[in-house]
Order: sequence, then structure tokens, then C-alpha cells
Amino acid sequence: MVLLTNCEGGVGMEAAREVLDRGGSALDAVEAGIRVVEADTSVDSVGRGGAPDLLGVVSCDAAVMDGATGRVGAVGNLRYFLHAVSVARQVMERLPHVFLVSEGAERFASDIGAERAEMLTEEARGRYERWMLERPPASARANLSGAELVQLAWESSRDKTAGGTVVFLCVDGNGDIAAGTSTSGWAQCYPGRLGDSPIVGAGLYTDNRYGACGCTHVGEMTIRACTARSVVQYMKAGVSVREACLEAVRDLRSLKGGYLGPVIIHAIDRQGSSCVVSTGTVVKGLDYFIWRGAGEVQSETADLAGPEIQPEEIV
Repeated sequence: MVLLTNCEGGVGMEAAREVLDRGGSALDAVEAGIRVVEADTSVDSVGRGGAPDLLGVVSCDAAVMDGATGRVGAVGNLRYFLHAVSVARQVMERLPHVFLVSEGAERFASDIGAERAEMLTEEARGRYERWMLERPPASARANLSGAELVQLAWESSRDKTAGGTVVFLCVDGNGDIAAGTSTSGWAQCYPGRLGDSPIVGAGLYTDNRYGACGCTHVGEMTIRACTARSVVQYMKAGVSVREACLEAVRDLRSLKGGYLGPVIIHAIDRQGSSCVVSTGTVVKGLDYFIWRGAGEVQSETADLAGPEIQPEEIV
């Protein structure tokens, strides 16, 4: 059993591990871990307490994928509901569709009785208002023109990249692999912006035969390069998990024009070997957490009672 999450996911690691310890599935573990992150307001880029868009609205994106079957569930621009990852899971379980967005996602969440919440906390509101007041014009924000919104979207791209997604990758005791993501998205983004987190093949991908991948930061790039699926496909071609990540980095660096910025790739193979690489320096130092269960090879420094904390590799 192997469980990997990025720095945002650390608060959910115990919940995910508990699922595995009692024989639960990789998919259940991924959902359990992400739910903790979504409810923790100290994580300012996922779920409740996450960053709003340029109009001050918090909307969340999430997805889950089952490597045993290739089944997927995803939601985008979901407002007013605490656990986007669980709504995404129910899209997978209950509907013939794989992806719901905006009003449709909210209708479905309401129909299944998903937990409602006020997603914009006072702390997040304060950060948003301070950011807006620092940029002219500092008045009449409710009546911003299209041109002003475009200008401010570019301002937000220079101020902070689209980071903060939580990623969970898991191999359970049966050898089944699952991946999950959740985010409130790019802080102060243009309303309606959708990043890579809920997009299967860009923000996450998994296949029991090879492994799994999840991406964070500038989703505009991983959407263009289909990064998550590319990593898994490179593993399918027979390279190591690290070489698969490095090949995906080469793909990202071949992109020209548009908005370019850092991407972090998280990956595991079917044997539980892992790799986390960043295409460049990001806003803060980003460690990741990995836990290997009974029967897995431990590193010499591993704490058998808890996860290892490892630094990303900057390439």
C-alpha cells in the first residue's frame, strides 16, 4: 500500500491512511483524505477558506479516477458545497456522465443532499479585499467592465500563480490505484476560469496497469500538454516513474506563447515507486508526504508509524 499527497494534503493523510489500514479501497482513501483538506480553513487554496475569483466568489473544482476501471467523476465551478470531491465521486457512481459544471453541478449536489457551506471565510474575504484595494481603480468593484476584469486577471497571474491544488495518489492492498484532486483554483482569476484539477488527462490520471499522476500549479500548461496522462503513457512505454515525469517536463517546456509558469508533477507507478518534480521555483518550498504500508520497502529514514516528508525535485 502506498499513499502520496502534496503539502496541502498533509492534514488529510491520517484519514486516508486509516481507510487503508482497515482494508478500504484506494478510491475511498483518496476521498477521505481530500475531504479533510476541503474542510480545513487553514488551507487557503482548497475548499472552504479557499481563494475567490475577481468577483469575490469561491467556486471549487474536483475529480476522482479509479485506475481499476477507468471510471471518472468531476465537477467544476461548484459553489456553496463543502466537499467537491464527494460530489465528483457521486457523479461517477450515479450518473452516465463524467463531468458537471456550474449550475448543473450545484443542482446535482443539492439533489444528492451534499453538505452545504459558506465557502468564503472572513480571512479569505480579507485577503481578497486587500488585493483588490492595492490595484486601481479601487472602487465600484461590483461594476467592473470586461476590460478591467481582463487586466486584473493578468495582474493576478503576475502576483500569484495558479497553485494550491490538493492531490492524492494511492495504491491499496489489492493493487488498485486511485487519484483525486480538489481546489478553489487560481486566486483572483477571471470568473469561470477552469484549471486542470478536474480535467482527466491534464490534472490527474491513473491506470492500474502502470501508475498514477496528479499535477498542481499552472493548469493552463498541463491542459495544453495533457500532462497527467502523458506521464502514465510514458510509464506504459516502459520508462521509470522519474523518467516519465522528466519526459512530461520536456513536453511542458516545448509549449510556446500563452501564459507559462511552474508546474509540479506528482506520480507513482504500480509498484509504489514515486517521483515529484517541479519545473521551477514556486512561491513556497513544497514538500510532499508519502506513506508505505505493510510489506512495502521503506527508506532508511522512514518513520514506520507515519508518512515520510520528502522535498520536490526541481528540474
